[in-house]
Formats: sequence, C-alpha cells, structure tokens
Amino acid sequence: MAFDPLQTAGLALGFFGMVGTLATALLPQWRVSAFVGSNIIVFERVWEGLWMNCIRQVKVRLQCKFYNSLLALPPDLEAARALMCVAVALCLIALLIGICGMRKIQCTGANERVKAYLLGTSGALFILTGIFVLIPVSWTANTIIRDFYNPAIHIGQKRELGAALFLGWASTAVLFIGGGLLCGFCCCNRKKQKHRYPAAGRPAPHTDKGQQNRTVLSKTSTSYV
Repeated sequence: MAFDPLQTAGLALGFFGMVGTLATALLPQWRVSAFVGSNIIVFERVWEGLWMNCIRQVKVRLQCKFYNSLLALPPDLEAARALMCVAVALCLIALLIGICGMRKIQCTGANERVKAYLLGTSGALFILTGIFVLIPVSWTANTIIRDFYNPAIHIGQKRELGAALFLGWASTAVLFIGGGLLCGFCCCNRKKQKHRYPAAGRPAPHTDKGQQNRTVLSKTSTSYV
C-alpha cells in the first residue's frame, strides 16, 4: 500500500478522539457555576457532569457525589449519558477494525482490498462517533446559554459552559478528521486497484510463430523422405 502515512495518521487521530470522548463522558465539568453577581467573594464552585456533581468550598477540598437514582434524572441528561456511552463503544469498535486493516496485521491475510474496506469502515464509524459526541455536547451548551439569558432563572441557578464541552467539540473535530483520512484512503486504494486490474475480457489465443514454422519445416522435410 502506498498510503501508509494516511492510514497511520487516521488511526492515530481516531485513538486520540477515543481518549477525548472517554474523558468528555467522565469529566464532571459539563456545567459550572456562573458568577454574574456584583459580589466578588466566591464561597463555593459547583460542577455538574453526566455521572456526578462536585462542590468546592473555601478551604475545603473538592467533594463529589454520584447521582443517586437513574430514573430521577432529567430526560436530557439521560439521553446525553446514553449517547456518550454509545459513542465510546463505537469508537472502540472502530479502532479495533482499523487495527485489523493495517498492512502489517495479518488478521485478514494479505488481501489489500479487504484491508482497505476495513479501514474505510473504521473511518465511517469514527465519523459516526463524532456525530454521537456532537449531539449531547451541543445540546447541553444550547441549554446552558438559553438558561443563562433567561431572566426568570435565579442567578444562583445559572451555569456556564464547562471544560468538558470544549473537550467534546475538540474530540469531535479530531474524529471527523481521522475518519475522513481513513475513508479517503479507502477511496484512493479502490481507484488504484481499478487502474492496476482493468476489466478482463476473453483473451485471444496466443500463437507461437516460431513453433508453427518449425512444424511446417518438419512436415515438408518428412514429405521428401
């Protein structure tokens, strides 16, 4: 394969995207407390994530607590948790399929076409994973911004965008780029295979002129004996 750097870069970006997706799902900094009042003295800072919420008070270490009941969570939080779990699983499957499609891995033999299809499938799954990450991250950010500018919500209940959301957007971009590289490698390899192996027709019978001449000479020489 002449595009080894392309597939290596795609799988490397897919791996970093998987790490970012897992970190986005686990970090509690999806929603952080907003300080919009005139009082500059901050007594506590609140972090809210998909699995837990954390509170850091003055001169007190960080205290985190997992959510008690799954059924008591808001529907948007439940949907975000489900989408992030699916995204992590898809990213892991895509990475394993991409590794099987590498040139030096002999899981599928030495068939370049099969390896190219495996890498293309891996790229498509990476792109699908990016979509699954983008939906809950953007949905949560839209909710935070809407509530922040809503005058009916108390100042103490308003939240700002946390670091996990920005990490989720960065992971989505990395997954899109890595998946695009792998899909591009698959398309380039298919075009290369078409140029290398054209459509085969019925070959014309090959005749050896030298052998025919020797046959004629042998017949004429035996006719005079």
